[in-house]
Amino acid sequence: MICFCFKVYEIFVANGKTESILESYIRQRGDIKRKLDRLKSNPRKECGSHPLHGSLAGKWSCWLGGNIRAVYRIDDERRLIIIEAVGTHKIY
Repeated sequence: MICFCFKVYEIFVANGKTESILESYIRQRGDIKRKLDRLKSNPRKECGSHPLHGSLAGKWSCWLGGNIRAVYRIDDERRLIIIEAVGTHKIY
């Protein structure tokens, strides 16, 4: 028997302000929670994920719906997605 088991990533919000903004968006749009759940399975491929450049090099961005984006870091060792900012493109 072959088992393809893998541990999904957990989401951690880096600060209270970002957590409050994210919770507000989730209350407004139920699909955001589902997108975050998808992101946990593969933070480099789901939800239009892409690496950022310039002053944000080392961070990633993904689309959560409408014009809402999340900026995050990936900690592969601890299997964490660390969300640092949520909002429109103005967060860049």
